Amino acid sequence: MRRLLLVCIAAASIASCTTTKDSGPEPTGGTVTVLTHDSFDVSKSVLQQFETASGINVKFVTVGDAGQLANRLILSAGNPEGDVAFGVDNDQLADVLVNDVFTPYESPALSNVPRTYQLDPSNALTPVDHGDVCVDDDVAAYTFGTPAPTTLDDLTDPAYRGQLVVESPATSTPGLAFLLATVAAYGDPGFEDYWQRLRDNDVTVVDGWERAYYGEFSGASGGEGSHPLVVSYSTDPAAEVYFANEPLERAPVGVLTQTCYRQIEFAGILAGTEHEDAARHVIDWLLSPAFQNDIPLRMFVYPVSNAAAVPAVFENYAAVVRSPWSLSPADVAAHRADWVERWASVMGR
Repeated sequence: MRRLLLVCIAAASIASCTTTKDSGPEPTGGTVTVLTHDSFDVSKSVLQQFETASGINVKFVTVGDAGQLANRLILSAGNPEGDVAFGVDNDQLADVLVNDVFTPYESPALSNVPRTYQLDPSNALTPVDHGDVCVDDDVAAYTFGTPAPTTLDDLTDPAYRGQLVVESPATSTPGLAFLLATVAAYGDPGFEDYWQRLRDNDVTVVDGWERAYYGEFSGASGGEGSHPLVVSYSTDPAAEVYFANEPLERAPVGVLTQTCYRQIEFAGILAGTEHEDAARHVIDWLLSPAFQNDIPLRMFVYPVSNAAAVPAVFENYAAVVRSPWSLSPADVAAHRADWVERWASVMGR
């Protein structure tokens, strides 16, 4: 979800067309501009297949991380910079809905998507993928001696003093997800006491995921860090095996599955677009088997469609998170700024 390069395709102008809800939009031709975050990726062959079949050229424009994307969409609501946006997650959903950023569209392909992921009853936002932010551990660091921690409480144990690196929730999407996990686990104001305990246990805070995982974490291939615990993703074991220079029988990274927070990513048609019919066709494509099957090894998250499959490396190495922490989008929208401010006060930042 975060190791990847943006695909950018040159585009032309678009003509208007008609569609029917029952069968989905017909191929239209022209160009659809998709605004997305900097972790989006799709295989060139999957994109080309869609463009050839539909006659639509797709132009992807990256707009920073997921938080920056949501803010940009809100600021341009009603006067969009593109036609479709991908990458709004469940923690930003209520913010964009209340600002009328998107126009409703119920894709026929939603019939293959479990209701668990369909958080917007208006269908202004369509679920596309899901994943979990978790604390990962360097397996080698806990092979002998003290065993790896397993719970959020364990992370405050003096046995793990100075071993955890986290991202700031003010500047990082996984950092915010981990803060929300602690709110879900300990409540408000209980999360403040938890973070005070983490601070007393010498937790390290950095601005972003790349610095945390590759600069501070000791378990990352090619990394240079000394911390054996890091806030990252449940699919990291699969990613480490997949990208390894030499075949690995065992992943070097483990996952503390009791620390995980669920993230769902959505796409939607931007209100005010002049290319709504073609944009509907792009939404359908994002839920198609071709795109959904492409998601795991391009963005290292899971597809939402029951018609999709995950690759063997996910089945064999990605952590199974059965009971992730979660909060309602409305609660996050109402309290996120306050929680981040209070976190900063506790952490002296």
